[in-house]
Parts: sequence; structure tokens; C-alpha cells
Amino acid sequence: MVPLNGAAALGLVCGAVLGLGLWLVVSAVPRVGRPRLIDRVAPYVADISSEARSLLARRPSDPTPVLGFLVGPATRALRTLVSEWLGGADTIARRLRQAGSSASVERFRGEQLAWSAGAFAAASALALLSPAFGTLPVVVRIAVPFLAAALGTVLRDWLLQRAARRRLARISAELPTVLEFLTLSLTAGEGMLDAIRRLAGVAGSGELPREFAGVVASVGTGVPLGQALAQLRDDLDHPALSRALDQVLGALDRGTPLAGVLRSQAGDAREEAKRTIIELAGRKEIAMLVPLIFLILPVTVAFALFPGYLVLRAGF
Repeated sequence: MVPLNGAAALGLVCGAVLGLGLWLVVSAVPRVGRPRLIDRVAPYVADISSEARSLLARRPSDPTPVLGFLVGPATRALRTLVSEWLGGADTIARRLRQAGSSASVERFRGEQLAWSAGAFAAASALALLSPAFGTLPVVVRIAVPFLAAALGTVLRDWLLQRAARRRLARISAELPTVLEFLTLSLTAGEGMLDAIRRLAGVAGSGELPREFAGVVASVGTGVPLGQALAQLRDDLDHPALSRALDQVLGALDRGTPLAGVLRSQAGDAREEAKRTIIELAGRKEIAMLVPLIFLILPVTVAFALFPGYLVLRAGF
């Protein structure tokens, strides 16, 4: 049996692609010659004959339905995977909004392209000029720049996701205090808009007060308060903040006292913050076992056993 090396495998793939392409081209070429009687009569009796309809619908030499049946699920799965990792336009817009960035989706795509091009150029120069890459196969040296370009694109998206997660974490930490401040303002007799305006003016350095300052600015331009709060909820897509704003919007619609609603939401936010801290402490406790087991414990055992080992060697 002849072993299948890289060149033979590449030739096999290229031959299969060439054959498939030729098959598609030949299947699309119209039939040359005089059509048969059944082919000429079938269009006129297709409405009353199922055999004529099946004859008109049948393309025996067309591989497109087979390819669609085989490749379609894999294509949809790949599209979903790429959308989850790199994100579509809506996903990128939401991440930019969560990260507090004013950049547009087009600008972010341009940054991704710049990162990809920079990584491709650096990897190409390294593959061409570095002596360490000279001993590698040609296929590897060709694939390294493309792999670097893909990594550059993924790295830029990962940095955006990291910035969005960090900002959402800061919003989670600020949420109980913000809700309690709004509760105190409402209890003192202020309205919801005045309480939000006071919050934006007093604590304008935090992430969440800046978001509420944007709500005040929107209301100042003529947007209703409920619509501005709903827009904030949909843009940030923060679970705890979304629940609180849903309760506030429901209270505004039904005329329910807002102070009690915000007080209960602040309590829920405090409890969720406590649960998050406990879960984080549990994960950190497990992570602390890694240096303990793989670094401190082996060194301790070595210090305990090494003197005895030296004594045994000296005695024998």
C-alpha cells in the first residue's frame, strides 16, 4: 500500500473540487439537439399530470440539491459559530454599547481588519526572514501568516468582550447604591426624573450615573422618560438592571409607588452581589490550590527528603 503524503492528499482534494466544478458546469449547459416529444408536451399538461410535473422538476445531472443537503447544516453551524465568536453587527453594536465605546460597528470592523493586516504582515516577515522558519515545510510557512491574521481578528474581538464584561461588572457593583439613592430621593418627595437628574449630578463619575445622565439628556430633547429608560435597558442588556428598569416602567404605567419598588430591587441587587462574591471566592479558592499542589508542595517535599538522600548516599 502506498502511503498518502501531503502532496497526494492535496492533489486528491484539488481533483475532487475540479471534478465537482466541471459537473456543475456541464449540468448547467442546455441540452443540444431536438427535444423529445414528452419534453415538448409536458409543460402543457403539467397542471393535470403529476408525471409531467415530476419530469419538469427533475434535473438528474444537477448536484446542487445533494450539495445543499450535505453542506447546508455544516454551513449553518459554521455561521453560528463565527457569529458567536466574532459576532454579527447587532452583537458588536451591543458589545460596544456595553463597553461604553462611542465607535461604530464599521469602525470596529476597520480596527479588526487593521489588526488582522498587521498580524499578517508581521507573521509574513517572520516566516520569510527568520532562520528558525527556514527549516519548516513550505505549507507551514504559508499557513502561519493566515493563522496570525485570524488570531489578530479574534484578539481584537476578545479585547472588546473583556472591556464589556469589566464595565458590566462595575455597573453591577454600583447598582445597589444607585437604587438606594433613587429610593431616598423619591421618599423625600422628588419625582423619578428629578431623582435621576440628581443622581447624574451628584455621582457623575460612575458608569451607571453616566448612563442615567444620558437618559436625562434624552428626556431633555423630547424623548419620554419611559422610552428613554427602555432604550437604556435594551442597550446595556444587563440582567439586574433590566429587571429593575422593568419594575420601574411597570410602576410608571400602573401608577404604583416607585419608592417601594426601588427599595425591593435594591435589596435584590445586594443579595445578588453577595452571591456573586461567594461564588467568586469559591472559584478563587480552587484556583489557589494549583500553586499549592504543583509548586509549594513539591518544594516542601524536596526540602524534607533531599538531606536524607544525601546522608544515604554518603553512608553507602
